[in-house]
Amino acid sequence: MSRPGTFRDLVVIGASAGGVEALRSLVSRLPGDLAAGVLVVLHLPAGSTSALAAILDSAGPLPAEPAKHGAPIEYGHLYVAPPDHHLLVEGDCTALAAGPTENGHRPAINALFRSAALSRGPQVAGIVLSGVLDDGTAGLVAIKSRGGLAIVQDPDDAAYQGMPENALANVKADEVLPAAEIGEQLARILNTPLGLPRPGGPGAMMRYEQALARDVPAGELLGKVGQAAGLVCPDCGAPLSALGSDREGFRCQIGHAWSADALLSTADHRMQAALWTALRSLDEKTALARQMAAAARQRGNLELARRYAGSVDETGAAARLLRARLTASDHGASPGVRREVDSDGSRQPAAD
Repeated sequence: MSRPGTFRDLVVIGASAGGVEALRSLVSRLPGDLAAGVLVVLHLPAGSTSALAAILDSAGPLPAEPAKHGAPIEYGHLYVAPPDHHLLVEGDCTALAAGPTENGHRPAINALFRSAALSRGPQVAGIVLSGVLDDGTAGLVAIKSRGGLAIVQDPDDAAYQGMPENALANVKADEVLPAAEIGEQLARILNTPLGLPRPGGPGAMMRYEQALARDVPAGELLGKVGQAAGLVCPDCGAPLSALGSDREGFRCQIGHAWSADALLSTADHRMQAALWTALRSLDEKTALARQMAAAARQRGNLELARRYAGSVDETGAAARLLRARLTASDHGASPGVRREVDSDGSRQPAAD
């Protein structure tokens, strides 16, 4: 990478639900002589396999490959985060790390963006594509704080608008374009000389979170950069500390990171799971009461049969009400969650 200090020559891209198609569109329009290295994170579940590198390799002129630890970042190459590893930037090389999950994800978009901002400052362009919730927003904040560029997919062009909309609500974007136009315009954007003063050094918060992503013990710093939030981590049950503003989110002592939106969404999912468990209990109680009522009638004990029949009516009505509420919820927020899982995992790349 031979243009330090003059041009932007590192591109970091984050995508989640609907991201495979957005990445394809973007990559298909990139020039073959792009004077920058491109690093990509798509949310993937642990233990999965990913065909994303092969998909992007065939989608456009730039070669794409799974990122490797300690490999030099070369111009005109795409590097894709493998499952269950954060993809980070260390100087002019890629790094893979097994640090704590962020918003339940490893690889995490924010971890990549933050490390690029720390290592390369103004030479970074960060791109947020399709996805739900607010992944990538905190990372774009870090990139902008170090003098880098923020590029966001036009929400109207995204299959899932949550990530682009959250980024635009919290970061002054330098470019807002459909995914294909980002690919067309990226060379022009990168070839604009920096013309910016060098930013100051990174703050304690950014260094702390970078250390955690690299799986370097940093728990002793948590008390200095955060304060008890009165909440527990959905991943491990440890107490959470609030890290400044809601955009900086929360961390537990182990290091799991959560934005406010992701934490709320996770709480909703846990509550819904508890309600489904309650519904199953009501169904079981209704079935048992119906059996007991039938047995009492066979024995001629009509009073006992009436009592059991009343229990059938009561628990059945409660089950119907709860089922209707849960079914309505499934037709609202839940499908988006289920589709994100499908899009995040190896299943979508394999299907595409």
